[in-house]
Amino acid sequence: MKTGDGAERRFQPPLVPQMPVETFHTKDYVGNTVIPMTMKTALMIASTCRNQNALLPVKSSTDRSNHIKKGLALKAKKLIFALPLIVTVVGLQPTRSLAQKEVHTYSRDRGTGIPTSQFGTYVHMGELLIYPFYEYYYDKDFEYEPADFGFGSTEELRGRYRAHEGLIFIGYGISDRLAIEFEAGVISAELDKSSNDLSALPAKLKESGLSDVEGQIRWRWNYESATTPEFFTYFEYVLPTGEKNSLIGTSVWEFKLGTGLVKGYRWGTMTFRLAFDYDTGEKNIAPGEYAIEYLKRISNHFRIFVMVEGSEDEVAIVPEIQWHISRNVFLKAGTGFGVTSKATDFAPEIGIMFSIVQ
Repeated sequence: MKTGDGAERRFQPPLVPQMPVETFHTKDYVGNTVIPMTMKTALMIASTCRNQNALLPVKSSTDRSNHIKKGLALKAKKLIFALPLIVTVVGLQPTRSLAQKEVHTYSRDRGTGIPTSQFGTYVHMGELLIYPFYEYYYDKDFEYEPADFGFGSTEELRGRYRAHEGLIFIGYGISDRLAIEFEAGVISAELDKSSNDLSALPAKLKESGLSDVEGQIRWRWNYESATTPEFFTYFEYVLPTGEKNSLIGTSVWEFKLGTGLVKGYRWGTMTFRLAFDYDTGEKNIAPGEYAIEYLKRISNHFRIFVMVEGSEDEVAIVPEIQWHISRNVFLKAGTGFGVTSKATDFAPEIGIMFSIVQ
């Protein structure tokens, strides 16, 4: 625009060397007017607008205020449209579990927590674990004596046993060495007596009610290192909540004292444990359960667990998979298969573990 025509002088971009012209189209705020321009001109105008803190020259403070409002409204609209994308991207980010914070190879599968009685599960200081779960039991050759149910005969017989049990497990890490547990459940069980049973025991014995109510205290003696396994001890007690000669529950105090060790390797984490039992009914100390466990973290969300567990002549193998849905929730699903005739033939379990960290 010329200055001699009396019009107000406007900003004129400096002359620039001739460059290849690339024409593109843009729209105004309303989206109606299409303005052709070269890429070079567009870049210069955008740079000038940023420097002048305005998109277009204005003639008054009112125009400037309206223009700023329009600009803010446009930015708000863009932000609203971008929010779903931001939420989606954040939601798809892989979650980090407590175990992932460890950089040591030997603790990659389990982290730094204290072993609990729940298979392949560890609790940290200040962490509360809540695990509601369901178990089913089926044993086609369940060993029993009619005298166990108050029917005199001490002959060992085999019947068919089935049960449904709902349980709740609660664990808490008091410190980085000490943890406590509590577990209780309700059960519905039935026993079909052996065809060779000539006692007065009913052909089908069925009971339901409170199952075992128990607790544990767990202590870690040392921390695992690259060359040294971690050693732990646990003490378990079972309350006498059942009636004498009952198919369910426990009618006497039962105690268990066990010890074990944990060692992690590149190919997985091994746990070995052994316990001794005592109950106030028989009043004798006897070897209790023993187990060899294997845990492997195969991804950020999945872990596999396999265990061979036994007690006297009852031996079972228990595979389990854990799906860590998020940092604080994971699904546990496993099944026990009896290896020896006296072990329960089939015992699936499924539940969801909730972790609350202070």
